[in-house]
Amino acid sequence: MRRIRITLAAVPAALVLGITQGAVFQAGAGGPGGGDTDTGTASLNGFTKQVVATGLGNPYEIVWGPDGFLWVTEKSGRKVTRVNPRTGAKSTVLDLTQKAVHTMGGQDGVLGLALHPDLLKNKGRDYVYVSYTYDSNTSDAEVDQRLRIDRYTYDSKTGQLGRPKNLISGLASGTDHQSARLRYGPDGKLYYTIGDQGANQLQHFCEPNRAQWLPTEEQIEAKDWIAYRGKTLRLNPEDGSIPADNPVLNGVRSHVWAYGFRNAQGLDFGSDGTLYNGDQGPKTDDEVNVLTKGANYGWPHVAGYRDDKAYAFHEWSASAPTPCADLTFSDLEVPESVPQQKETDWQGRFTEPIRTFGTVDTGYDFADPKCGELVYICWPSLANSSITYYPETGGITGLRNSLLMTTLKDGSVYRLKLTDDGQKVTEATPLWKAQNRYRDIALSPDGKSVYVATDSEGNVRDRNGAPTTELENPGSILVFRQQ
Repeated sequence: MRRIRITLAAVPAALVLGITQGAVFQAGAGGPGGGDTDTGTASLNGFTKQVVATGLGNPYEIVWGPDGFLWVTEKSGRKVTRVNPRTGAKSTVLDLTQKAVHTMGGQDGVLGLALHPDLLKNKGRDYVYVSYTYDSNTSDAEVDQRLRIDRYTYDSKTGQLGRPKNLISGLASGTDHQSARLRYGPDGKLYYTIGDQGANQLQHFCEPNRAQWLPTEEQIEAKDWIAYRGKTLRLNPEDGSIPADNPVLNGVRSHVWAYGFRNAQGLDFGSDGTLYNGDQGPKTDDEVNVLTKGANYGWPHVAGYRDDKAYAFHEWSASAPTPCADLTFSDLEVPESVPQQKETDWQGRFTEPIRTFGTVDTGYDFADPKCGELVYICWPSLANSSITYYPETGGITGLRNSLLMTTLKDGSVYRLKLTDDGQKVTEATPLWKAQNRYRDIALSPDGKSVYVATDSEGNVRDRNGAPTTELENPGSILVFRQQ
């Protein structure tokens, strides 16, 4: 067995921090998140935190709508919900409980959400785009789970989404690494992230990782999307077809805009059209990237930078002479029969991230005893779960020209300060920290209110860095405002 040991680089203390008019301060003490009062409002030295809504079924994507409401997909609730940000009142606009598939504890369900820019502008394009996982097997046999993106039309009189039009279906799906961020780009195209489906790890450890695979002409003609795993897609929003200016990769034009991702749950555009991406690392090297047309971001051959620090690609599916099916997967011990490739052994061209998190030096022991069987919670990676661009004109001076990044394991919302050209991250500061799994962010039009969605269940680090399932605000939407 090859024992994988790594040495931890300097990691900043887990401070509860915030920003006020550009200054960094330490938040108030008390319970997790500063100590909620009976009114559901907490004071965070410069910011207030308030619970807007509770009882949501794993809210996944939240978007501020032109109606002044928050539009929310509920992953496990399998529906799309409008939330009044003033009262917290909820109304279901799309019930997919009879169509969408969700596995308990899985990353499947109702996922990505995007609103057409002309929604509620009386232009005949009141469109809402939704992605969800479904059973493509029409018989009573075992579920064949796939993913689809549909366009719905919103009826403001009934408050319902209807007249679904399928844009693309049959996309890879499962219970792990769905990614599933959906954005309507400033170029009038739809962008969508698909994860590697958890290949080469855990219960999928004998499945080859396809994040570097590119589709063939035959696959595109047959609408076989197997090679779309680990990719960012770009689609025409009218019918889901391949845009004529998409990149040609290996001689084939497809929906693929960029590739080489593990679990890209972060996706957002800057005010100048720069496309930002957040990708979860394995044990280390959560990434923030700037996405460009046709670029390769390295996974699974590279995690973070190509520096040979604490990561090597162990290709379990290629085990020989002992076949993978005869092995038992371990994140910490790898049999000699499993091929190993250092990052620098791979000579493919790739685009470096603009920031990594949890990058460590070789020699660190990942087997932290305080985490026991849930050892992954103690790994230095944060499980970054969304990216939201905060504009230069936003109402909170200290957040301008930044990315706001939510995390799952770390229970923090980070502010990533950008250079003036938006191509690098100069500072990374935890804004708000609590015993929550923060999933996504939406901003009010003036930028003075930051709405954050939280998971309904799952593991997070407690104040001692050990795993806990006790969440402070499960299945909620919170709002942070500057005092």
